[in-house]
Amino acid sequence: MHSPLEINPAAWDALLARQRTPTPFMRHGYLAALHASGSAVEATGWAPRFQLLWDGDELAAACPLYLKNHSYGEYVFDFAWANAYAEHGLAYYPKALIGVPFTPVPGSRLLARDAASRQALLRAVLGWCRAQELSSLHLLFGDEDDQAAADAEGLLLREQIQFHWKNQAPTLPAAPGSLPPEGADPALGRPGGGSLAPTLPAAPGSLPPEGADPALGRPGGGVAGQGEGRAFADFDDFLASLNQDKRKKIRQERRKVREAGIRFRHAQGVGIRPEDWDFFIRCYQRTYWEHGNAPYLTPEFFRALAHSQPEAWVLFVAEHEGTPIASSLIAVQDDSAPTEGGFGSKIAYGRYWGALARVDSLHFEACYYQPIEWAIAHGVARFEGGAQGEHKMARALLPVRTRSAHWLAHPAFADAVERFLVRETEGVDRYLTHLDGRSPFRQAPPLKAGG
Repeated sequence: MHSPLEINPAAWDALLARQRTPTPFMRHGYLAALHASGSAVEATGWAPRFQLLWDGDELAAACPLYLKNHSYGEYVFDFAWANAYAEHGLAYYPKALIGVPFTPVPGSRLLARDAASRQALLRAVLGWCRAQELSSLHLLFGDEDDQAAADAEGLLLREQIQFHWKNQAPTLPAAPGSLPPEGADPALGRPGGGSLAPTLPAAPGSLPPEGADPALGRPGGGVAGQGEGRAFADFDDFLASLNQDKRKKIRQERRKVREAGIRFRHAQGVGIRPEDWDFFIRCYQRTYWEHGNAPYLTPEFFRALAHSQPEAWVLFVAEHEGTPIASSLIAVQDDSAPTEGGFGSKIAYGRYWGALARVDSLHFEACYYQPIEWAIAHGVARFEGGAQGEHKMARALLPVRTRSAHWLAHPAFADAVERFLVRETEGVDRYLTHLDGRSPFRQAPPLKAGG
């Protein structure tokens, strides 16, 4: 189909709700808003070719497929591949892409009622690409089910890194008492330690069993210094879990914003007033123009979201003496939708921000600290901070792997890209190993020989 507006919204959303990792960005209302607003249409290089498989009157599988004549707005970079094609006199564009325009959020992409239908959908898309004589197909930020289907069809796997925050206190033992004052860092396990300062385990048996806390970013999840633990009670509880340097840095950044006279308010769903949306749009556009780029998303897009899925959005507004000066917008996974954590698991997604005035550390406050504080208060399990940004790790957003899958029609180029991806994946592994030693969380020291 050449437009998501031609698709039955109820059928699409019902299929999405059955997936392993549905997100607000794969809902019909979001994809329709991208199209109706002129943000993701053929004129902007995103020509919709949505694919649907029907079994009688039942929608068995579907995916958002686009024909692309450029590689912008994808966040999985293949410019070098396009250049290599051009150097050999071959056309890389148009190419096919399964994904959500301008949205690097991992989640389900091949919507299907079962694994067989998902496989049939991907096979049909590949057949369509061959019939159209396209150079390639790219499935971006898919989930495990998507990757399984891609592996079965021989697509090439590519890995990248994002940084996500988990509402999960480290499982190190805590000593009674109170949080040490700013700048203090009592020795671990000694009298006078903070209320949540980790204490030295009393015996080797108190250490987690082997394999209970996998290394950062490796298969099986887990992060050095952050095992499976309870949710944070509040932002101070979260700060108490961090090492002294990171805790001090966050406090300093938040103090700078407060001392500048900045106060925040937030609103969700229908509580976001039309004038709030208008102010946010001004901020969003200003940020793009200041970086020399035209905004990807039009004002009509955001206004459509306010109408079609208001419950999915939380807006934070920074004010100085009652005048708004900056804002950030996050999305929230609907409680009622099944997620990888089961029913009722909340996930928040950092998406957009902008400011009309410059204030030191305002970006960190608006984009990380306010959303994290809100997430703790509202029982959100995870906050995904968006693409790239190693600086996020200092704010306890930890690295996770994201994956895409790629098919190239030209055998020689497919072989070359496959060899490149092997080297690139080795580089990702080394990068994660490097980050493994930089956990922002407090950790108990290793036991001396003999216990």
